[in-house]
Amino acid sequence: MSNVTALDLPMLDPLPERMEKYFAICQDKLGLVPNVLQAYAFDEDKLNAFSALYNDVMLAESGLTKLEREMIAVVVSSMNRCFYCLVAHGAAVRELSGDPMLGEALVMNYRVAELSARQRAMLDFAVRMTEASATIEELHRDELRKVGFTDRDIWDIAATAGFYNMTNRMASAVDMRPNDEYHAAHR
Repeated sequence: MSNVTALDLPMLDPLPERMEKYFAICQDKLGLVPNVLQAYAFDEDKLNAFSALYNDVMLAESGLTKLEREMIAVVVSSMNRCFYCLVAHGAAVRELSGDPMLGEALVMNYRVAELSARQRAMLDFAVRMTEASATIEELHRDELRKVGFTDRDIWDIAATAGFYNMTNRMASAVDMRPNDEYHAAHR
């Protein structure tokens, strides 16, 4: 494995059994082990904490679809110019939507994408949270309610946007590199 970050933090060798099983599941389901997981694999506790939060935000039961959560990931990452997340989650949007143009529009400028009123409100909120979270007021949450989001959904939108604001900053700070396979996936 080539370096997945600019830091010299080698993966644990041997990998603890739990990590090895997790990586095997990724390889089986995705055909690869995402570099973000390999980046965290220098410390089992850090990998477990990252994976637990990712699984909660992105995979737990929610009023948001998996596609909607991936759309938030891409748009937040676009605002933050996070190379790793734009490539990885852009591929996920292309896969889940079956629409390569949607993935590209979200990466470049979500405002040009053909979106439902619900999706636009969700992404506008995620962008506001990314660029100026202190300016969020009840009227912004009401805009989400008007297009059908529940208060629980608003929590999940905020949790997803917050998670990617954190991971974008980590990925950029350590120059995390996306897996090559993501670039051509689902085009």
